[in-house]
Amino acid sequence: MKLAFILWLASVLPQPIADPLCLTTTIYLEARDQPVAGQRAVAEVALRRADSGLWGNSVCAVVTAHKQFAPGIVDPRMRLKNPIAWAKSARIAFAMQADWALPVGQRIERVPGASHFVALDKASPAWATDTPVATIGDHTFYRIQRLAP
Repeated sequence: MKLAFILWLASVLPQPIADPLCLTTTIYLEARDQPVAGQRAVAEVALRRADSGLWGNSVCAVVTAHKQFAPGIVDPRMRLKNPIAWAKSARIAFAMQADWALPVGQRIERVPGASHFVALDKASPAWATDTPVATIGDHTFYRIQRLAP
C-alpha cells in the first residue's frame, strides 16, 4: 500500500477515525525497527503536540505538518511493505491513544515533556543541543518547547 493512499484516506475519514491511522503511519515510518518503548515514545510526542495545538489540532495535522514527522517528509509514492510491522504499529497507536485519553496524572509517560525526537545517526538538527529527556533505540527525545503535560 502506498503512503499517498493512506494520507488520502486519512483526509476523507471523519477526524476522530483518521487520527489512529495517521498515528499508525507515523509509528511505522519513524520507528518500526525500534523497540516497543521507542515506538510508544514516538507516538507520545505526536500526541503531546496534538494536545498543544501548536502544530495543528489533530494527530493527522501534527504528523503531516511540513518537515515535522515522516508522513510529511517521505515521498508519498513510498510503499509500506511490512504488514507485520504495520499491524504492530496499529496496536501501539490504538493503545497509546487510549492511554493518552486518560487524565494527565494517570497517563504513562515514557518521555515526559518531550516535544521532539531525532535519530542522531541520520540527522543533526540545530535544536538537538539540550539535554535529552531519554534515548530509546536509535531515537533521542528532547523537551525543546514546554508543552503540557
